[in-house]
Amino acid sequence: HEWDETVPGFVEIDLVGHDGGDNNGQFHFSLNATDVATGWTESITVRSKGERIVHAGLAQLHLRFPFAVQGIHSDNGSEFINHHLTRWCDTHEITFTRGRPAHSNDQAHIEQKNWSQVRRVAAYYRYDTPRELELLNQIWPAECALNNLFKPQQKLLTKTRQGAKVTKTYDQATSPFRRLLRDHPNYLTDQDQTELLAQLEDLNVDATRRQIHAHQATLRELATRRQQRTTRRANNHHVYSTRTKISPPPKRAQPHESTTHPKRAS
Repeated sequence: HEWDETVPGFVEIDLVGHDGGDNNGQFHFSLNATDVATGWTESITVRSKGERIVHAGLAQLHLRFPFAVQGIHSDNGSEFINHHLTRWCDTHEITFTRGRPAHSNDQAHIEQKNWSQVRRVAAYYRYDTPRELELLNQIWPAECALNNLFKPQQKLLTKTRQGAKVTKTYDQATSPFRRLLRDHPNYLTDQDQTELLAQLEDLNVDATRRQIHAHQATLRELATRRQQRTTRRANNHHVYSTRTKISPPPKRAQPHESTTHPKRAS
């Protein structure tokens, strides 16, 4: 399906797993969504990658964008390619497309945001408790507000290749909100524009950043404690955790223990 990436509303989505290097058991996922035209990005953490849970998280993200979402583009994971999300897109008249298998560059915009927005904030720890889920969902509204209202981003305009040389040109760096006002003012209602301008004036960047750092420190402390308990338990039960069977050294039978006694020729 053809996309019109020059106007706001066409969004790429993806999940980022917080497994901490061990994908056994159940752990949380962060659902990330970014608009291709403006760079506006929203995030939310869900407790698993179940179809209904991801659908509910995406319904919440849909309401956080200041403009109407017209299209959604995902990868081929079963958490996205299912009847729940298809029915929801049909109900809201949203174009639903997917990338090609084994072509991660089809989701290049969201793959970049997975690192710059999610990994740089949540790191690579394992999160699987309700307390950690609550902390992550307290971080994302503040982090997204800072990124969308204040942090400048550059957008690729042209890309030309001459042999092995690739030349790229970018537009002037600006925040997603300023880019939305500058290039697509008709996609914002007067009420949304007034609310965003008021938030831009009232938001205390330093206080918001300190709040995010406090939540990050709590998450890091919780993850570090669990890792220490896991390591201690693994050392106490080394045989079971490593699945290594330790058996005593083989014992050589003595002559009187042999079942076949030597016979002397008569």
